[in-house]
Amino acid sequence: MFRYLDEVQMTAKNLELRGKILTMLCEAGSGHSGGSLSSIDILAVLYSNVMDHDPSNPKDPNRDRFVLSKGHVCPALYAVLADCGYFDESHLMTLRKYGSILQGHPYMHKTPGLDTSSGSLGQGLSITVGMAIAAKADQGSQRFYCLMGDGEQQEGQIWEAAMAGAHYHLDNLCGIVDQNRLQIDGNVEDIMNIEPLVDKWKAFGWNVISVDGHDVTAIEDAFKQAAAFKGKPSVLIAKTIKGKGVSFMENKCQWHGTTPNKDQLETAKSELEC
Repeated sequence: MFRYLDEVQMTAKNLELRGKILTMLCEAGSGHSGGSLSSIDILAVLYSNVMDHDPSNPKDPNRDRFVLSKGHVCPALYAVLADCGYFDESHLMTLRKYGSILQGHPYMHKTPGLDTSSGSLGQGLSITVGMAIAAKADQGSQRFYCLMGDGEQQEGQIWEAAMAGAHYHLDNLCGIVDQNRLQIDGNVEDIMNIEPLVDKWKAFGWNVISVDGHDVTAIEDAFKQAAAFKGKPSVLIAKTIKGKGVSFMENKCQWHGTTPNKDQLETAKSELEC
């Protein structure tokens, strides 16, 4: 494990990370605010308190792996990677700019700390399943994590990968669904209802853990439960709030792919006290 933050430290850190996400998005003038804010608590707990990784040795073959299937929320991942020390934080202000190491979707050939490129929704879990199968074949001890969106559950490839994960008994694999209930065009249940999501994942042979995606202690405990469960892959169904932490962004699909202007940024940072 890279480092460990207690509940108080993690809560303070996540407010700081939210401010950095919104600052880089404001500077870029394009990108995805809502989902970045809904997923940041999950990512921060994962990289600080759960995954075995080392920024000074990012290609360690024994490291745990993470795949951001919902690649459009990469500002959250970039903020976490910079905070861990994979690259200097000054790069955050170059988000989406020509020649930047931080593109609008994760690109592993430019950004230190990435294990795959991603962005086409539905593909990330298949990639992670492949990694987990390879590790099983090599008798490796690594764990593999994949963060998906709830709108992404509408993609058929997710369920093909889910079948494969169960078939190969990939207990080294943990999926996470950021269930903020909103996608670009509106409510997930109105666009294409995915419920009953917990029952579906159970029916596909996975160990399912429901968790409050903003309770850092509960998130860490859920990851521990997943690691201890043997014989099946696990998936965390994380109940989250799109735009979490900023009153005028919360639960509004309009902030899926919208960034704050300078005035909105200042208002948001005052709410976040960062």
